[in-house]
Amino acid sequence: MNVDKTINEYEQFCKWTATLHRLSDIDWHSQVKEGKASIAEIIAHLRNWDLHLINVVIPSIKKGEGMVFPDFDSFNTKAYGYAKSGISKDQLLQEFSSDRMRLINILREMKTEDVLLEVTANGARDCPNTGTPYSLLYIIHEFSEHDEHHKKQILNFLT
Repeated sequence: MNVDKTINEYEQFCKWTATLHRLSDIDWHSQVKEGKASIAEIIAHLRNWDLHLINVVIPSIKKGEGMVFPDFDSFNTKAYGYAKSGISKDQLLQEFSSDRMRLINILREMKTEDVLLEVTANGARDCPNTGTPYSLLYIIHEFSEHDEHHKKQILNFLT
């Protein structure tokens, strides 16, 4: 994995979300598929994970500690609640973009060796699915793939 390429891919999703400003409020708040999150909930969910990286994961790595991730379901439920709180589409998209770009800038300012540093994630050294050692770069790569998964969901819903 290339550090610059991975960070640039992560930024590209942020640029793509600017196209969502044109959506109707009905589409914005509709589930992308039966039993799935709405577009608003997806964006709030992604923003919540970016904030977790900014506020918890990166400071932990900078202190020489491992990464800690919360229980996914309850963490995502909080984000979905935020999306339903009455926040406007434009405000949520602006917050997402602002926070994603803040994260991108933090990543670009970090030393390459810190982004590549092998660390634990909730105590585990390697990803159980791939066997790859955990690092901040690995997590950003995984989050970028996660972004693409949600982008496909949104595009499938809109077409």
